[in-house]
Amino acid sequence: MTGMEYMTAVVTGQMPPPPIAVTMRLRPVELEEGRVIFEGEPGEEHYNPIGVVHGGYAATLLDSALGCAVHTTLPAGVGYTSLGLEAKFVRPITRDTGRVLCEATVLYRGRKQATSEATLTAADSGKLLAHGIATCMILGGGA
Repeated sequence: MTGMEYMTAVVTGQMPPPPIAVTMRLRPVELEEGRVIFEGEPGEEHYNPIGVVHGGYAATLLDSALGCAVHTTLPAGVGYTSLGLEAKFVRPITRDTGRVLCEATVLYRGRKQATSEATLTAADSGKLLAHGIATCMILGGGA
């Protein structure tokens, strides 16, 4: 199954989401080759000690979307792993922020590496909450 076929199966419910997606309440909602949009629903269970959503929630959402954007470009039998993630936090996220959207796009996809960028926004207001960039290593032959 190609990366795009796998991601489509997750979106349509033909494949179960990975456990991290269930734990973090995030899911892919839109995809095309080299681009994905994830939706997240942060809640108080994601709060840090100062009463806002932990930065790890935003970083996980960014990392998931960034990697899955790369995944949509891969042929069957080829995988990826994150080599690096840079996340920049712009605004705090709280329960009141509501649903968030993370759009990731592949900037470069070579045989051995890929780079993607993403924005994390509040779904209702469109305000930027965080943004990031990732570099992924392409694993397997035939990439």
